[in-house]
Amino acid sequence: MARLVLDTNIFVYEKTHYRQIRGGAMGSTFTQTLANIYMLDWEQQLIHDQQVDQEIYGRYIDDVFMTTNLTHDQLKAKLENAHSKDPNIRISYSIQSTIDFLDVN
Repeated sequence: MARLVLDTNIFVYEKTHYRQIRGGAMGSTFTQTLANIYMLDWEQQLIHDQQVDQEIYGRYIDDVFMTTNLTHDQLKAKLENAHSKDPNIRISYSIQSTIDFLDVN
């Protein structure tokens, strides 16, 4: 069933029909559910490390918040390792000692 949904994404742009050949349809409930399942598997090592170090790890859709006592270089290495698990998952990150929340930091 999943293969059927992922392989038959058809859309129209300027009166021309296209078939999406990579990824799922944006906004599709099924695609979002499948992405969450995949990301849960993908992020297991990060979650485990955060639990062992008694640090915070949270994810909402495609945004992750985590705390750490690692050095900048150690954290960068950890994120690069996570990125290497799947080249289709792109990680952009911001390392700061404060966080913006409701336009206040």
